[in-house]
Amino acid sequence: MAAFILHSSRLALSLNKTGGASGMKIKARFGGFYFAFLSACTIFAPMKIGNIEFGPYPVFLAPMEDVTDIGFRLLCKRFGASMVYSEFVAADALVRMVNRSLEKLAVCDDERPVAIQIYGKEPGAVADAARIVVERAHPDVLDLNFGCPVKRVAGKGAGAGLLQDVPRMLDITRAVVDAVDVPVTVKTRLGWDDSHKIIVNLAEQLQDCGIQALTIHGRTRAQMYTGEADWTLIGEVKRNPRMRIPVIGNGDIASPARARECFERYGVDAVMVGRATFGRPWIFKEIMDELRPGEVSADAAVRSDNPPMSADWKIDVLKEQVLTSVRRIDEYRGILHSRRHLAASPVFKGIPNFRETRIAMLRATTVDELFAILEGAREAVRRAAHGPMADAISE
Repeated sequence: MAAFILHSSRLALSLNKTGGASGMKIKARFGGFYFAFLSACTIFAPMKIGNIEFGPYPVFLAPMEDVTDIGFRLLCKRFGASMVYSEFVAADALVRMVNRSLEKLAVCDDERPVAIQIYGKEPGAVADAARIVVERAHPDVLDLNFGCPVKRVAGKGAGAGLLQDVPRMLDITRAVVDAVDVPVTVKTRLGWDDSHKIIVNLAEQLQDCGIQALTIHGRTRAQMYTGEADWTLIGEVKRNPRMRIPVIGNGDIASPARARECFERYGVDAVMVGRATFGRPWIFKEIMDELRPGEVSADAAVRSDNPPMSADWKIDVLKEQVLTSVRRIDEYRGILHSRRHLAASPVFKGIPNFRETRIAMLRATTVDELFAILEGAREAVRRAAHGPMADAISE
């Protein structure tokens, strides 16, 4: 007897099935919902945030400063990201109408659904900033950052710093929910440190404030980005029968197999990918090919004469990323946003004596200069593919 358990934001359902169904992929319809059976013990229903309905196994692009600019978001969307998030924006800067912060609110229809994330520590200021975001950018979702661990944010009582002041966090959340008419969501961490992992109770408190989804990064603030993400408490939040909103898991999703494992083992409604996207926007296609085969076309995502997913094709993707950012922003800042992706890309992993080339990428200031460096790197990748490092390059 194999038990099938459904965890969703809308329904709770248990079914029993005789026989060995392990490894089967089955689709069923119940009450207007379609369910996909990935294994003998897991059923998932499509999740919703407000009126936005996602297909099965949604995979989101995490909000990351100086990473998730509009060009990168668009590319990740083409490769199958179910929803993309902006860089986080300081509420105080928005209220003061700082141009650089206002520029981060630029979105386009091709990337929707899109979430804009803001942070701050004063309920009134964050609520005012939320109104500005909705009036200027019309995002599909407004996300509150209660998880950034860096000192200049958390040390000033914002981001993950609010994990030490839960009443203020809840006041901010209520103020923003009351201020805007788009779905409000929250991204946070397990707690401040190992002795103060508060997420199970905090999740219920945030839900009671009116948020419509919760993203949990499986680390404490004290961990920053070190060690391994702990998904056990994320799973505990999802299994809490009092939780009605979608739970999105985040932390160390770096492969299709890990994405599948997190859906199956912890029952989350969606997973969010962060640092693994650096220089690798095609990770969304890799994950989608595992979870929803055939839905994402590499040819439709990027024009290239090279075979999809080959090293040459991936370099073409990186060049397209640069051009998209430059078109949407300007040459200097578009390159500034893109070159850290190029330097970190796994395409160049294992290339002998690549340090100087990587430094040159980080110093390039024009498209012509950067593309000349990339073409030189392409030749290095081709040479390495036929040398003793071939196995490392092909991974």
